[in-house]
Amino acid sequence: MQFVGIQVFPERGGKAGFTVEFVGATGEVVSVLCPQNAAGTLNRLNAVARAKEILAAAMEANGELLGITGTRRSPSIPEGALPNARQAHDEDAMEEQLEEGLEDTFPASDPVSITGSTIPRATPRR
Repeated sequence: MQFVGIQVFPERGGKAGFTVEFVGATGEVVSVLCPQNAAGTLNRLNAVARAKEILAAAMEANGELLGITGTRRSPSIPEGALPNARQAHDEDAMEEQLEEGLEDTFPASDPVSITGSTIPRATPRR
């Protein structure tokens, strides 16, 4: 697989970490979620290096993925992939993701406040 691009997305403004996506030449995407460390030093600049460390550790696992054996998968989900909340019909996870998204867009998610002002008119002419 040849990678042609790397994208870095902050999770909750970077407070929860970053998602790094490695984009392949034929449209494949490998996403790595890098949680924020205890010191809070993970940022856009070092998130790619951390994602590469996570991928290297996954490669060393020799394909042994803990907790996946015996789970039911939709035919549309490739072998070895975990289903997302929508495919797993996990209402709680979808609600949590919605709440996080609303928190991330807080100022923009508030309704527009419309106020009217009155300007006194001049006294009527006679």
